[in-house]
This record gives sequence, structure tokens and C-alpha cells, in this order.
Amino acid sequence: MDKDAFSDATTTLETLKTLAQQFVVDRRWQPYHTPKNLAMSTAIEAAELMECFQWLTPEESYQIKSDPEKMRAVADEIADVFAYLLNLCSELDLDLAAEFVRKMAKNAQKYPLGRDPETNH
Repeated sequence: MDKDAFSDATTTLETLKTLAQQFVVDRRWQPYHTPKNLAMSTAIEAAELMECFQWLTPEESYQIKSDPEKMRAVADEIADVFAYLLNLCSELDLDLAAEFVRKMAKNAQKYPLGRDPETNH
């Protein structure tokens, strides 16, 4: 697999779901990839992502972009979270793009334009 052939601009979610599923199949992990286990693993990986930023000030968190080693660690954790989410969507037959757009529309109603982010009013 040529990782340089993939980008946000050209790779579909379906392609990524297929890659994630094939990884699982190749290792015979299907019995362990239950919705419960995938949800729990997503949370665990999200905690590992948070660990990359633990104890940093907001300003220091932005400075991670200038440290290739720290950026690689952050990118790895984000990819782990995403892989579990892709597999969870596959197991539950969820269309991630459709669900994302639906939820954003719901959020737009809940948080209309013009609200003060400080007071949420």
C-alpha cells in the first residue's frame, strides 16, 4: 500500500472502511471487534491522544505542530481513534458521512449563529 496515494482530498470513507476491515480480517480479529469492544477501544485511544497534550498550556498545545516527533505521536493516536470508529461504523452498518452531516444539522439548530460562546446565549 502506497501511503502517498491517499489524501483527504481524494480518498473516500468507503475506501478507508475497507482498509480498516481488511486489516482486521487479515489478523482474524473479527470475534473481538464487537460494538462494545470497539467503542471501548475508541475511548482508550482517545485517552492516549489526550495524553499527548496533558499538562500543556493552550499555547504549548499549538507548538506541537513545530515538533515532528510529537506531531507523529498525535497523528498516530488520531489514526487509531479513526480506525476504531471506521470499524464500529462497519459493524453497526452506519454511513459515517451521512451521520456526520445529520449531526451537524442538529448542532446548527442547537447552537444557532449569533450565540455568545462565553455565555452560550
